[in-house]
This record gives sequence, structure tokens and C-alpha cells, in this order.
Amino acid sequence: MIAVLRLVIKEPTGLFGLVLVTFIVCSALFAAVLAPYDPVALNITDRLQSPSLSHLLGTDQLGRDLFSRVLYGGQVALGVALTAIGIALVCGIVLGMLAGFGPKWLDKAILLFFDTIRSFPTVMFALATVALVGPSLQTVIAVIIVTTIPTYGRVVRTQTLSIKSNEFIKAEQVMGAKTARILIMHILPNIFGPLMILASMDIPTVIALEAGLSFLGMGVKPPTPSWGSILNDGFSLIRVTPWPIIAGSIPLILITLGFTYLGESLRDFVDPKLRKNF
Repeated sequence: MIAVLRLVIKEPTGLFGLVLVTFIVCSALFAAVLAPYDPVALNITDRLQSPSLSHLLGTDQLGRDLFSRVLYGGQVALGVALTAIGIALVCGIVLGMLAGFGPKWLDKAILLFFDTIRSFPTVMFALATVALVGPSLQTVIAVIIVTTIPTYGRVVRTQTLSIKSNEFIKAEQVMGAKTARILIMHILPNIFGPLMILASMDIPTVIALEAGLSFLGMGVKPPTPSWGSILNDGFSLIRVTPWPIIAGSIPLILITLGFTYLGESLRDFVDPKLRKNF
């Protein structure tokens, strides 16, 4: 892990991405320490203030400190992304390895499930689900998990099909090794690296989806701070003050750039065709 980080920071884009990701993650983890105000506390006398030493990003229409809301909104965004992607990754690995290593009928059944899920546009599927079940953080996480599983599952299936034809896998089978041992000890380590790269680059996409649903009022319920809800407030007040929409946009831009650049650098290291550049 340390060796990978050393190689990543040698590249300007990798170092830039790592710094941005570390900055966003630390600001979310230590929001309780860094936030100068309660993110849901109302202070009508200070409503719609411009950035100042008292309020670094200004205040919204209810006098809430935008800097504090952005920090706590990072906890919601990263919590949703890491939880959803983590569960989807585990499910995708299990289903993908079963499809690639199992019998043909199981492979076709799992592929049919993947194709069925992916046939629905992600945003439309999310909107329909939230409209039926109701807006909540748990609903958003469930939607992301279901729509992300096929992505990881197909990658794992393809890699499993490629690896299981190797001589060392056939040797393990001849020696009587159980299927579970082959999958865990030999196939999983060979596919884990690319999956981590794919997952890291999916984090900003998931965060953007959560922010979009919250922007539409179908995600995190008020008064819980969310980058999407901050953007929604800013959109309604754009003719009065630009600061709420700027405050909600900045973290989305930074986290997208950070994870994208970091993922690209990690991909260049993991991919044998690109590793010679390091």
C-alpha cells in the first residue's frame, strides 16, 4: 500500500487527487471540531449574509451557517457513497464469481438479472423508487446498491472467466481443491485491484446522485445538511444571493476532481500496459 502511494504521489495528477480526497475526507470526519456553528441552528437575524470572518461561506435564508452545513453535508455524502459502494462491491464480487465459475445455467440467470437492472436508466429508476417508497437516506442507499451491483458483477465475471482457464487453476482442481478455496485464494486477489480502482471512480458519481435526489427533495430529509439541499436553497435564492449555490457546488467539484484524478493514477499503476509510465 505504501509503495502504491509513493508511485501515485510521483505523478502531479495523482498527488493533486490524493490531496483533495484527503482534504474532503478529513473535513467530513472532523466536522464536529471544525464547524463553528450548529448546522441546523436557526438565526433569522443573520440570514443571507455574505462570506465574512464570522461566516466563511455566508448564511442561508434561515440564518444557518453554510460552512458548517457543507462540513456536515460531507458526512452524509461520504457515508452514502462508502456504504452503498461497499455493499454493492461485495454483492457484485459474489455474483460475478458465481457467474464466471459456476454452471452455464447459473451464469445465464445472473446475467439476466444484471441486464434487467441495467435496462432501466439509473436516475429514472431512482426517482420511481423514491416516489413509491418515500424519500429517505436508506432508500437512496438501496437504490445505489441495486443499480451498481451489475457494474461490478460484470467486471468480476469477465475476469473470472479469463483467470479460471489458467493452468494453476486447473492444477488446483486436479489436486482436489474446493471451489470456495479457488475463488477466495486465487481468483479474488487477481481481480481485487481493478475493482478498487473502479469503486474509487464511482464514488463521485454516487455522491452526485445523492445530491441530485436531495436537490429534487427526494433524498435526505430536512433539516439534515446535504450538498444537494444546499444547492436547492441556492437555486431558489439565485436572484438574491449567489453564495448558497456556490457553497453547495464547491465540495461536489472538489470531490469529483479528487477521486477522478486519484482513480486515474491508480489505474495507470495497476494496468500492466500503462505501468511502464511510472
